[in-house]
Formats: sequence, C-alpha cells, structure tokens
Amino acid sequence: MAHHHSHGSQNYGKAFGIGIALNTIYVAVELYYGFVANSSALLADAGHNASDVFSLILAWAAIKIATKRPSKRYTYGLRKTTILASMINGVIIIAAAGLIAYDAIQKFQDPAEISGNLVMIVAAIGLVVNTGTAFLFWKGSKGDLNIRGAFLHMAADAGVTLGVLLGGLAIKYTGLTWIDPALSLVIVLVILYSAWGLLRDSIKIAIDAVPKNIDIDEVEKFLMDIEGVEEVHDLHIWAMSTRETALSTHLVVPDGHEDQFIYDIREQLHEKYEITHTTLQIEKEFGDNEYKPYQGLEK
Repeated sequence: MAHHHSHGSQNYGKAFGIGIALNTIYVAVELYYGFVANSSALLADAGHNASDVFSLILAWAAIKIATKRPSKRYTYGLRKTTILASMINGVIIIAAAGLIAYDAIQKFQDPAEISGNLVMIVAAIGLVVNTGTAFLFWKGSKGDLNIRGAFLHMAADAGVTLGVLLGGLAIKYTGLTWIDPALSLVIVLVILYSAWGLLRDSIKIAIDAVPKNIDIDEVEKFLMDIEGVEEVHDLHIWAMSTRETALSTHLVVPDGHEDQFIYDIREQLHEKYEITHTTLQIEKEFGDNEYKPYQGLEK
C-alpha cells in the first residue's frame, strides 16, 4: 500500500516538473513578445500564467511536505508552510494584476500600434503549452485535490490564452487597437477573482477557521447523540493543511468508557466528516474548579 502511494507521488512529481518548466519558459517568451508586440493582453496573459506557475509549485510542495514526518520542534510537521506560501502567492498575484491594469489603462489613453500576427503566434504556442500541461494532470485530477487544482488552473489558462488568440485575430482584421487593452482588463478581473479566493481561503486556514466542508453544529450533535455522552465542551475543529482536518474536544461520560469507545468515535468522525486527527478528553464530571462554565460557541 505504502509502495503504491509513493509511486503515485513520483508520477505526479514528473508531471509537475514538466508543467513548471514548460510554463516558466512560455511566461518568459510571452513577456518578451508582449513588449515587442506592444500587447497588454499578452502581458496580462503572461501574468496569469506566472500566477499558475506559482500555484503548480505550491501544489507540488504540498505533496512533498505532506510526506515529511513531524519532528520534536515541529510536532505537526511542516504542513502549514503551504498555507503561508499560498498567502504570499495571493499578494504577489494581486500586485501583478494592478501593474497590468495600469498598463492597459495607459494603452487606452495612448493607443499604440499592435502586431496582431505576433499576438496570434505567441498565443497559439501558449494554447499548446497550457492544453498539454492540463492533460498531464487530467488522469490524477479525480483522486487528489492538489492535482485537481493544477488541472483546473491549466485548463483555465488555456481558455484565457484562446481569448488572446481570438483578440489578435480581431486586431489583425479590424485594426481596432482598443481590443487589446480591453482583453487585458478582462484577464485582470479573472486573475483578481482567483487570487482573492486563494487569499481568503488561505487566511481562513491560517487563523484556524472551521473548514468550509464541515458543519460544527452537526459534529457537536453527532457527539452529543453518542450513548453515554452527557456533555460536549471545548470543541475545536481546524485545518492542519489544505488536505487534513483535526478535532479536539472534551466529552463528559459519567459511567466511564472502554478504549473501544474512543476508537469507534475516531473512526466515525473520519468516515462522516473526513476528520483525520482526533483528540478526545474523557471526563466523568464537568465543572471542577479549573474550568470556567462552558458557554457554548458564539454564533
């Protein structure tokens, strides 16, 4: 079983390596020709592609870091470094989008001659690179969240690049130079939308919010409904990484318990809510001098 898992990770590693290398080269080419062709849309698409190279690196790192064992200093392992990287990534992308938008607005005010042919050629190369990279991840996108994220990023990139290619075609045959900065601003909106989602989710995980796929009231009711449990208090649910969820709580069980009781609860929490790390403190009575009365969770 363990052998199969590592073999899969190696395959993904190869796909990530190829995807990152191809897209990094393409971003450099697109930036260069964006300046040569005077095209805001090519520069914006390069920014969008660059943001997805960051995302590929993050997803790859998440898979690598997940296999690192916890140490005496980092007892949870290094899972949360991926969250920090996501936040930094989000900030960089938003800053880049601001620069691209500024460039596009300048082009509206002072239209420049744009080479429609060059825009089309560079965008066509990008379409091949993005579609090819998306196919590398297509097979694994059903089973692994990180691989799925990589696949969706590259598929979205292919769509945006197709838009730039059609824009180049329109500029070539109509001579309307405003099409280029207009396309650029549309791409900026796409970048900002994805970056804001990334940043928002990263901040929520960083401050230990309950993961959005878990209803804490439902979990509390599930624990209260267990035979022998009289009270549930100090219930905490948080994400340890983008893939793992932890729970800790105190259960008041006046009649005591067997070890199997704890094992069964952990198994059910894993099956029902995909909670992978459960810590339960069992008490025979609630409210000794050490504890303040539990007021429940603030709504």
